[in-house]
Amino acid sequence: MDTRTLLLSGPLVALLSAPLTASDWAHYGGDPGGQRFSTLDQVNRGNVGQLELVWSFRTGELPPAIPAQAFSSLHVTPILLPAEAGGHLVMCSALNVLIALDPVTGREAWRFDPGVEARPFGAYKCRGISYWQDSEPRPQARDQATPQPEVGSATAACRHRVFMGTTDRRLVAVDARDGRPCAGFGEDGVVDADPLVRAATPATDIDGVNFWSPPGIVGDVVVVGSAVNGKQRRADAASGMVRAFDARSGALRWQFDPVPRNPDDPAAAGWTGEALATTGGANAWSMLSVDEERGLVFVPTASASPDFYGASRPGDNRYANSVVALRAATGEVAWHFQIVHHDVWNFDTPAQPILADVPRDGRLVPAVIQLTKQGLVFVLDRDTGEPVYPVEERPVATDGVPGEVLSPTQPFPTFLPPLVPLDITPDDAWGLTFYDEGKCREAIAAFRTGPLYTPPSTQGTLMYPAMGGGANWGGGAYDPSRRWLITSVARLPYYLQLLPAAEQDMAVITAPGAGRPLGPPGLIQGTPYAAAQGPLLSPFNMPCTAPPWGTLLALDLATAEIRWEVPLGSIDRLAPLPLPLEWGVPGAGGAIATAGGLVFVGSAPDERLRAFDIETGRKLWEVETPTATMATPMTYEVNGRQFIVIAAGGHQFLYPRKPGDWLLAYALPEREAD
Repeated sequence: MDTRTLLLSGPLVALLSAPLTASDWAHYGGDPGGQRFSTLDQVNRGNVGQLELVWSFRTGELPPAIPAQAFSSLHVTPILLPAEAGGHLVMCSALNVLIALDPVTGREAWRFDPGVEARPFGAYKCRGISYWQDSEPRPQARDQATPQPEVGSATAACRHRVFMGTTDRRLVAVDARDGRPCAGFGEDGVVDADPLVRAATPATDIDGVNFWSPPGIVGDVVVVGSAVNGKQRRADAASGMVRAFDARSGALRWQFDPVPRNPDDPAAAGWTGEALATTGGANAWSMLSVDEERGLVFVPTASASPDFYGASRPGDNRYANSVVALRAATGEVAWHFQIVHHDVWNFDTPAQPILADVPRDGRLVPAVIQLTKQGLVFVLDRDTGEPVYPVEERPVATDGVPGEVLSPTQPFPTFLPPLVPLDITPDDAWGLTFYDEGKCREAIAAFRTGPLYTPPSTQGTLMYPAMGGGANWGGGAYDPSRRWLITSVARLPYYLQLLPAAEQDMAVITAPGAGRPLGPPGLIQGTPYAAAQGPLLSPFNMPCTAPPWGTLLALDLATAEIRWEVPLGSIDRLAPLPLPLEWGVPGAGGAIATAGGLVFVGSAPDERLRAFDIETGRKLWEVETPTATMATPMTYEVNGRQFIVIAAGGHQFLYPRKPGDWLLAYALPEREAD
């Protein structure tokens, strides 16, 4: 039986139920450049406290629908389709089911199930989808009984399309109005990229290659990155190839490999021939940004494989750990800027690049703003990749484990301040009591400590910031009127230890789940080491450094000042005792900003959604949610009423105790919205 099923109230019903007016949030990041800023201001500082839940929707994807041993979370940010495309609010579930909802009531209009099979120890998520309108519509046959509109008609089949990448390496295209697969795209609306993935890599962990983030679309080109979940565990991980497909036919248009396999590529300098042939990763697992006017797609790349030991991949490892600007028509590199040379800390470039005009010497410069796990903010010229604000190469430690050859310098911005502390010593130990503070001081002293980019070691190295951030995939919001960057950041001490594999129990270090945070060490295949990692916690299960452990802040790009910073999250859902202390908690998901003077953010693992005053950082509104809202919210207006929507799904690692499947919509009472 074909599992690509359609549950539909009918295309006619979908068209008739479209809202009269709709605006805002047709892209994952609000706009193609990911500013996450809305011009809507109906909900504002004066009335945000009156927000109420107006509808909720559940996907049904909880155990036993998903095996208990699977890693699955609902992290989606929906998009709102324009009225001519049906006007629906469209989301994807963790198992890649596309679901269209009435944006006013939350009632389901249609769904498309590509039939992703959930397996034990598999990882399942879908962060978002993308919408495209064909400027040259072409007829597509569906069935003999349904009259087809003329070519060029606003209702031509699949003139309006929703694209989604799947966990099992497919690209799906459906008609945005009714969810029917686009028959002329690939095979019945699906391009199976699995053969391309297998052809690009010698590795055997192909199931660890997943399409989790929304495609980037420029013109008639659909660009897809990928997660490569084996790059921590093996030197020959799967390739991080970025691929582009024709939006109409699904034909492969080009491929870009962030490991420059061609020795004649200038970026191949420093690589050996063997490393170019066998190294994987450097993939783009986060969200892409596009500049349609320039015809560019901006790709944030991860570290090359393996994450924590780079002896098999000498040199700086360009194009890894970079922002790479590709020409969307051809896949040619327009420019690239490397943020970490020869990464052995898992400092992937995690966030969607933000395209914005930033102030410089009395003028506005089209720029790319890149947040990093290290808490450093890079601002690059959108046309050239040169830093808009100065960056310098600073000397860093190079005494890594035997065989490792580290870069003697790393790039540091000199105008914009770091968003988190960049080093740790035993003097930073903290505890609820003298007892646990003393234990934390002993624990910190037992590890190797030092400033950012202190190398991993067999002694164990403390990372502060951690490989989970600073900033992470939630990214930031940019207010173009204030020129402020709003982002959440984590402040968590984290240990990384390389252990000689020959001295470990092979059954333990090769078991499923080995190498995960706070678990047993995991073998890094193809190297002499296993890696152990996790947050450094006190005997009371609290971080060993002083709170706040997660914050929300506003960075003024004109003055380089942090205008305000506030703790984000309460510890009452995490502490042994339900203490209602807002000490800030590391989370996942990002913030959005609005013209109503508000910042909306979930992120923290404490089952709440909050709104803050963008001028001061003062919390103005807070509501409890069914589980943690560890996704990025969005907002839109339909028929004169503004809605704020966020997914509440918990997190498979950061908040596993209460998985969820909710999409929640908030608005002012109708009498207030009038």
